[in-house]
Amino acid sequence: MTALAEIVGCYLPWLVLKQSKPAWLLLPAAASLALFAWLLTLHPSAAGRTYAAYGGAYICVALLWLRFIDGVALTRFDAIGAVLALVGMAVIALQPSQWRGG
Repeated sequence: MTALAEIVGCYLPWLVLKQSKPAWLLLPAAASLALFAWLLTLHPSAAGRTYAAYGGAYICVALLWLRFIDGVALTRFDAIGAVLALVGMAVIALQPSQWRGG
């Protein structure tokens, strides 16, 4: 949900600026970005670690958006990159607590 809120919040202004869509789309864009920021606060981990782990999920959701909203076919390199991002996210998010420090 967090990644989707961020993507919608950025995609709507892109539509306004690049495709001359109506300016009222900036209102739901702002609401979506506010939702994104609020959702990030719900994670119990340190903010920097949350943002780092969130990056892997964001990459995957962005690729799904590319495929299903923009209609662009994904490549094997997209899939490999998504898997690598998820592995990186898992390394960050699932690290043993004794290694987390402070």
